[in-house]
Amino acid sequence: MAAPVIETCHIACCANRTPNVLSWGRGGLIAYGTCYSVALYDPLEKEVVAVLNRHTGRVNTVQWVHREDCGTETHLVSGGSDNRVIVWEAEDGKFGGFVGWVECVGHTGPVCAVDAIHLDNNKLLIASTASDSTVRLWLHTGSKAECIQTISFGNGFMMDVSLALLPGSRVPVMACGGDDSRIHLYVKGNGQFKEVLSLQGHEDWIRGVEWTCVDGDLLLASCAQDCLIRVWKLVAKSGAEGDHLDVCTIRMWEDVFTLTESDASSLFAVTLETVLAGHENWVYGVHWQLPVIKGGRPQQSLSLLSASMDKTMILWAPEEGSGVWVEQVRVGEVGGNTLGFYGCQISPDGSMILAHAFHGALHLWARGQQGDWSPGVVISGHFSAVQDLCWDPEGEFVISVGSDQTARLLTPWKRKHQTQVQPSWHEISRPQIHGYDMQCLAMVGRFLYVSGADEKVLRVFRAPRNFVENFANISGAPLESLLVSGDAVELPEGASTPALGLSNKAVFQGDLAPKTIEEDPSGFNGVSDQYRESYFHPLTLTEPPPEDHLLQNTLWPEVQKLYGHGFETFCLASDSQRTVVASACKASKAEHAAVLLWSATCWRQLQALPCHSLTVTQMSFSPDGRFLLAVSRDRTWSLWRRDSLPDTEPHFSLFTHTGKDTAVHTRIIWSCDWTSDSKFFVTSSRDRKVIVWGECSRPSDCPDEGPGIQPCSSILDVKESATAVSVCPFLCPDLSYLLAVGLDSGRILLYKWTPSGGSIGAEAADWSRYGETDVSQSHTLTVKRLRWRPRVGRAGQRDDGVGERAPADDVWVQLASAGADNSVRIFSVNREAA
Repeated sequence: MAAPVIETCHIACCANRTPNVLSWGRGGLIAYGTCYSVALYDPLEKEVVAVLNRHTGRVNTVQWVHREDCGTETHLVSGGSDNRVIVWEAEDGKFGGFVGWVECVGHTGPVCAVDAIHLDNNKLLIASTASDSTVRLWLHTGSKAECIQTISFGNGFMMDVSLALLPGSRVPVMACGGDDSRIHLYVKGNGQFKEVLSLQGHEDWIRGVEWTCVDGDLLLASCAQDCLIRVWKLVAKSGAEGDHLDVCTIRMWEDVFTLTESDASSLFAVTLETVLAGHENWVYGVHWQLPVIKGGRPQQSLSLLSASMDKTMILWAPEEGSGVWVEQVRVGEVGGNTLGFYGCQISPDGSMILAHAFHGALHLWARGQQGDWSPGVVISGHFSAVQDLCWDPEGEFVISVGSDQTARLLTPWKRKHQTQVQPSWHEISRPQIHGYDMQCLAMVGRFLYVSGADEKVLRVFRAPRNFVENFANISGAPLESLLVSGDAVELPEGASTPALGLSNKAVFQGDLAPKTIEEDPSGFNGVSDQYRESYFHPLTLTEPPPEDHLLQNTLWPEVQKLYGHGFETFCLASDSQRTVVASACKASKAEHAAVLLWSATCWRQLQALPCHSLTVTQMSFSPDGRFLLAVSRDRTWSLWRRDSLPDTEPHFSLFTHTGKDTAVHTRIIWSCDWTSDSKFFVTSSRDRKVIVWGECSRPSDCPDEGPGIQPCSSILDVKESATAVSVCPFLCPDLSYLLAVGLDSGRILLYKWTPSGGSIGAEAADWSRYGETDVSQSHTLTVKRLRWRPRVGRAGQRDDGVGERAPADDVWVQLASAGADNSVRIFSVNREAA
């Protein structure tokens, strides 16, 4: 069997900022919405095992469909801002690249909550609520789904919906909670759902409702913006029940309704079981943990998990003796600059609890052997479009920047004493948390980079000592090799951000000791003292840090600011010798479209290179450092040659460029890159064209004046806007070049290109399709950036003790991609696939 061309190595993606977007299945997989996709995450393997791509809008809600007679789920329901509900069905019991799916189309507004239960004859009953002020009921029969009822709430909105079966029957009951502060109970009778009760008690919008069945009775948990949780009990009653009670007996108030179905009547009563007060802010999510029965004995008690905007989760349970509900466990964050939790889930065995926050981050806690709870390792990712990324020079980690105003560093985690476990990628540092949307970055050294954002300033960051030490612990790299530079002894321990500033301030060893009154008797004497930054606290990590540590203890200090641009910075590039950095900003006139060159040693501006009339969209230095290529919105490219000697200050002059008369591209040129031998460069454009350029091989093709740079390939039409392109730095076995092309739709195409002396209009015999990402591998929005790993093999794949990759790993190269769908994806590509 032929080896696959493209394998997904890692997907870094966070949860969408909606309350019902995450669900933990009994099979162990966590399903959550991320941008337009549904990700399936394995918390034990700590990786995304599948991505379901069918929605065309943000996924707002995800729910596994549980079965009492099955240990794992076979169906998953999701709803999104595309007004659709999708039912996903596993094939052969697995959710992989190919799953069955059925759309439920009918809502006229974004779907915000869904739930489903199994009925007889393998049918699913699905309830969905949307911002069109309706709740719809759907019947799924395998190959199709039809809407069987629409319930309108006028000008009101239902925030959540939950389905169950009435005690002792197969009759569905539905609970809806919304902005009228009431819980509406609907029961199916004579084929239609009818409202039987309206439960009052909450004093603000109801954010979550969830049923569970215990000992034949139903319990309903509801949470609201009044900071309270209410637990209701629904039981079946006989007609004579209660006739023998004394009139003085104290009884809970009951709401009673009668179900008439098939000439038989049943009486049901709803009572308020308890009110749970413990949160200090809106409660957004509740989730039941059912007792696990083994050998006829319960292994754990019934419990309820709640999540609030006060940044805490509470696990509630009734006491064994009195039955009074009390707080068992409270976990969460204290301080920080984040908002609270949107929802919560608990693992099937009760050993882990999970919350998702306003900024999409997942927070996981695991229970230890002593019963204590501690933060655990979990996936993370950007919560807005990822604009740029870059590998470090050794190919051991990736830094990405995005519109969520953060820079994030990903690296494989080499777990000690677990040699059989494959390294998994994790975020181990958040070097920059900014006040502006970030657009670009360039690595200038092993632990040094320059970033640009929607501001006129470029910022330079260097890794602190604490990061280097922790990077060695987590990645398995020897620390001695990381601290070989002469200024290693001068590295700060970490960094912190002043409350009123944007610059990360270095924290040295002497800054870590708190000052006493005797040492600093002045106390708080000024405004700066009143807004002191939260000081960095050094950590010794052997595993990736949780979210709260990433926010506060993994910043890199800012070492330089670069001023010179008149508008927001847009793109960056650095040469292979790490001596020159090129930058460009947004421009609508030629005076602002000049490329600026900076010295990477003294951070002084070296040159301004004017040529283009509109924004330079991307730049790339040739691997040998002799040329700088720039492409622009003005549909042209320019090539600059380095005139200076190797040991002198860099100086570049215009070598050649295309103009209005000589341009081949007819739309914006989005991306460019060089081949590893510096002989050719490639451009990709909105006009769907990908073209390889180089020195003209035939004198008759050369222009009369200027260097003979001409298209060396036939025009490759990729059928849609080509937004990113990158050339693999290693040749294929047949000595052809391997190119990756990112498209506006999110797909990534792989092509081999063999120089054949082609000319404009020639047949594409020099191009051959090598592979492409399938639906589950592709981004769901525009590919913003592609970067090949600068070394062969797969990052993190080392033999035990020697730090070298396995010989069989040489056939693989890795490609990192950044997408507007908020995700960073790392692929392993087989260069020798048949």
